Amino acid sequence: MRLSIPEQFETERLALCRLKYEEAEEIFYTYASKPEATKFMPWPTHKSLADTRIFLEYAANGWRAGTDYSFSIRLRESNRLIGSCGILHDEGKIQFGYILSPTQWDRGYATEVCKKLMSIVKGLAGVYRVSTFVDTENVASAKVLLKSGLVEEARLEKWFKFVNQDNRPKDCLLFRLPL
Repeated sequence: MRLSIPEQFETERLALCRLKYEEAEEIFYTYASKPEATKFMPWPTHKSLADTRIFLEYAANGWRAGTDYSFSIRLRESNRLIGSCGILHDEGKIQFGYILSPTQWDRGYATEVCKKLMSIVKGLAGVYRVSTFVDTENVASAKVLLKSGLVEEARLEKWFKFVNQDNRPKDCLLFRLPL
């Protein structure tokens, strides 16, 4: 089942658009190659532009299949790429995430993105669950999720191995959007 997700939308300060292959260099240099940005990501820090291009091919295929809806995040004022976000779809179950350039942290952009994503997915037909998880050490993202209307559902002991943290099992917090 494909979701009725728009290919582009805006918030007060941001423009979000379906990821494009032409954005590879911007993505690589803005966040994908930055260890401090990718520390809590489930995918490895990109070592080369080829890694970013492989990801973009995956994202394009996922959009066509209706399983992954990935967006670039740009400042509306300047059109500068500052990050990306995505919605993973598994037959009515949604998981989502985001990443921002470290130069853009602590400006409220993550909360702005998450609130908008939640407003979009909350009304989608066939969606029965919206959730995400974070490393318990990722306090900033936990705060973003709470401010975006999600509730903490569980603390999961040694639940996920983050590739950029030596694949050690980490405790995580599971959040869900009340539907």
